[in-house]
Amino acid sequence: MSLNFEQLGLNILLATIFSVLGFVLLFVGYRMFDAVTPGNLSRRIFDEGNVAAAIMAGAFVIAVSIVIAASIHS
Repeated sequence: MSLNFEQLGLNILLATIFSVLGFVLLFVGYRMFDAVTPGNLSRRIFDEGNVAAAIMAGAFVIAVSIVIAASIHS
């Protein structure tokens, strides 16, 4: 059993590309979610300490992450 370094390098490159793509899609999705919610969501969470807004944002991030992971995986 020998290591194929070309295939290993390609797999590492693809994993990096898909990870960056996932983070970009998650960031864009969060910004779109922030745009449709009333007020600035980040300000509500960090400055005002609104726990409900933080839970809502966290649930959104988890849901979008699952969708992105499933779409990249297939």
